[in-house]
This record gives sequence, structure tokens and C-alpha cells, in this order.
Amino acid sequence: MKRAILILAAGASSRMRGRDKLLEIVDGQPLLSLMASRALSVCDHVFVTLPIGNPDRADALSELDITIVEVPNASDGISASIHAGVKATKDCDALMVLPADLPELTEVELAKTWKCFEKHNSEQIVRGATEDGSAGHPVVFPKKHFNTLNGLQGDSGANKLIQSAGFVICQLGENRALTDLDTPEDWSNWRSSRS
Repeated sequence: MKRAILILAAGASSRMRGRDKLLEIVDGQPLLSLMASRALSVCDHVFVTLPIGNPDRADALSELDITIVEVPNASDGISASIHAGVKATKDCDALMVLPADLPELTEVELAKTWKCFEKHNSEQIVRGATEDGSAGHPVVFPKKHFNTLNGLQGDSGANKLIQSAGFVICQLGENRALTDLDTPEDWSNWRSSRS
């Protein structure tokens, strides 16, 4: 089975007031390159969506063996990134969708999610969850859902598809599956909690 990880990194980082959350330094490197490195440690095929005209994000990935997928209509929302990513990964049998702004999802959580997918015969959608069972990321889709992913619209992502198709929860501990950092205050609070 050919598997791929699609990292969604084409967003505008609009709530960061001039900073790019995906270039914030985590463990000595930009978050985007850290997430791509973690993905590569558990999967040979890693694709990263980027908006056109963002050389800084591209530079953060320049040393990694990943495939950049440019999203010309990134302003249309997360669905535009998913469309571009699914098109680029159409030869794969399973796709893990991973937003780039979840710094607590390490290779351990990514590998655990793949194992959960395999446990369910690679037939069901698997969704990462917090310790208390709240659904988050990453999400693994078997190939049978790729056409539906291509039909998504707007900025709501694949939630409707996931709810209608049903999914299996993979608990990843604490709040890792939901810890996204969208504002300077989020970043400051998160860094304080780690020190």
C-alpha cells in the first residue's frame, strides 16, 4: 500500500499580525520544516501545500525530500489545499492530512495514527483525538474517499465528509491533536507552558 502525508501549509497566517506562524522556531527550526521532518520519519511520500509567492516557506523546506504543491487559489480556503494535495497524491492508496500548525504532533503520534489505520484494515477514516476523545488531527483517508475530498468547498475542511462517512478515533494523549497556535498570544502561552 502506497501511503502519503499531505501537510496543509497554504494558509495566510492572518491572525499573527505580520508574523508567519509556520516559520516560528520550535526545537531549533521553523515549525514547517519540523513538521515535514516528522512526517518524513514515518512516511516516504510527503507533500506540502504552499501558497504561490511565499519563498520563505519554500526555503524552510529546501533541504527536505518532500514535494511542494503550489495552491494558486489558496485564498479560497482549506478546501483549495485539499484539492491540490489530493490531485498530487492520486496514485496513493491512503492519505494522512496534517495541518502544519500543530507542533505537539510528533512522529510518535503520526506513527500511532498510521497503526490505528492499519488495525482497521485500512478501510475506515481514522482521526487523531485528545486524551478525552475530542476529535482533531491528523486524519487518514482511504482512497475510496479521494473523489469526495475533491468536491469540498470553502474553509470548513473535510468535517462533513468525516461525519457522514464515519470514523475511528485514535487517542494521541493530552491535547496534542488540537493544539494549534494561531496568534502571538497562543505562541507565547505555549512556550511558557513548555519552559
